[in-house]
Amino acid sequence: MSDKATHTPVRTVRCPNCGGSSTYAPSNAYRPFCSERCKQMDLGAWANEEFGLPEKEGQSDPGFEQS
Repeated sequence: MSDKATHTPVRTVRCPNCGGSSTYAPSNAYRPFCSERCKQMDLGAWANEEFGLPEKEGQSDPGFEQS
């Protein structure tokens, strides 16, 4: 076996939370985030429903809000 087969290049990506560099490899337990802090901040944003998709007007049930 050659060294190329056992050595995988380390991929560096942008952290979705802070924009810093993050190692995207099994050695980074927080991937794609750079740290536990960034991972927890993203989880908190999802829990607080800060992320969402825009709703197209006219496609909701008109009687839903009245109940």
